[in-house]
Amino acid sequence: MAKFLENIKKNAMLIVLVLVYVFFVVMTEGKMFSPLNFNALITQNAYVFILATGMLMCMLTGGNIDLSCGSFVCFIGAIGGILMVVKELPAGVSIFVMLLVGVVYGCILGFLVAYVDIPPWIATLAGYLAFRGWGTALLSENSSTGSIAPFPQTFLSIFSGKIFETPINELNIVCVAVGVIASVIVVAVNFLTRANRLKKGYEADSLVSVIVKSTLSVAVIMLFAYKLALAGGIPTVLIWVVAIVLIYSFITSKTTLGRYFYTIGGNKEATRLSGVDTKKIMFFAYLNMAVLTVITSYIVIARFQAANSTAGTNYEMDAIAACVVGGVSAYGGSGSVFGMVVGATLIGVINLGMQLLNVDADKQKIVKGIVLLGAVVFDILAARKNANK
Repeated sequence: MAKFLENIKKNAMLIVLVLVYVFFVVMTEGKMFSPLNFNALITQNAYVFILATGMLMCMLTGGNIDLSCGSFVCFIGAIGGILMVVKELPAGVSIFVMLLVGVVYGCILGFLVAYVDIPPWIATLAGYLAFRGWGTALLSENSSTGSIAPFPQTFLSIFSGKIFETPINELNIVCVAVGVIASVIVVAVNFLTRANRLKKGYEADSLVSVIVKSTLSVAVIMLFAYKLALAGGIPTVLIWVVAIVLIYSFITSKTTLGRYFYTIGGNKEATRLSGVDTKKIMFFAYLNMAVLTVITSYIVIARFQAANSTAGTNYEMDAIAACVVGGVSAYGGSGSVFGMVVGATLIGVINLGMQLLNVDADKQKIVKGIVLLGAVVFDILAARKNANK
C-alpha cells in the first residue's frame, strides 16, 4: 500500500494531466479527442515544449528564469521577415543569420548574468521590454500592416507541414509504422534499463511496474500515432520537438555537464569549491536558451506563415509554468525533462481545451495562474515534508 501511494505521489502531475484531458473531452463533447485536435495540440503548443526545455536548464541552476524569450521570438521573426521577404535572401542564409543573432544575444546575456552578476530576472526583463519594442519597430518600418509575409516555401516546408502527408481521415501507414517502432524502442529501453540497474546492484523498479509502465507508454504512443495518421500524418514540428526533448533528456541524465546544472542549483558555492566553473555553466544556460528561442521563432513563423508584432506574447510565462507544473523546483537543483514534458502537455491541453470552449483570453490566464500557484504550493509542501523526515 505504501509503495502504491508513493507511486501515486510520484506521478501526481501525470494523473492530473489525464484527468484534465478527460474533463475537456467531456466538456467539448468529444471534440478534444478528434484527430485534428490531436494534431493541433502539437502544432499550436510546440513553442511551449521547446522554450520550456531551455527554461528547465536555467531553472536547474537555482530557479533562474528568462523573461525575454517571448519578445525575442518577435524580434527574430522580424529579422527573418526582412531577410527572406523584404531582401529576398535565400532561406538557408536567413536561417543562419537568425541563429547567429541568437548566439550573439545569448553570449551577451550569459556574460551579464554569469560574469557581471546581474540578477537574471533583471537582465532578461530588459530584453523583454527592448526586443518587443525593437521587433515591433522593425515590422512597422518594413510593412504598413505591421506583418511581413509571405515566407518562401523552402523555409515553411522545414518547420511546418507533415511528413508523407495524406488526406484527412485516410489512415497514414507511415505514421502508424513510426508509432510501432517508437513503441518497440520504449519497451526495450524500459526493460534494458531495469536489467542494467539490477546487474550493477542498484535499486530498480519491479517487473510488474515495468510491464505496467511499458503498456501505458505503448498505449499513449499508438493512440497518438493513430490519431495523427487520421489527421494527415506526422507534423514536421513534432520531429523538432522530439529531437530536442531526447537530446536534452540525454544531456541532463547521462552527461557530466547535465549533472553540473543540478549541483549548481543544489549548492552553488559547494559546486564552485569542488572545482566546477559555475560561471561557465550559467553562461551556457542562457546561451542555450537563446538558441532554443531562435528555433522556436522558426516554428512560430512557419505556423503563422508571417512575422508579426504579437508573436511570442506571454510565451515566457507558458514556458515557466510548464517547468514548475512539471515538477522543476522553483529553487533549482531538481526537475527532469520528462516532468517538463508532462507540464508542457498540461499547459497545451489547457490552452486547447479552453480555446475549444471559447473561454475568454483573460479567464484563460486566471486558470493558468491558479494551476501554476497550485504547482508551486505542492512543490514547497513536498520539500518541507522531505526536510522533516
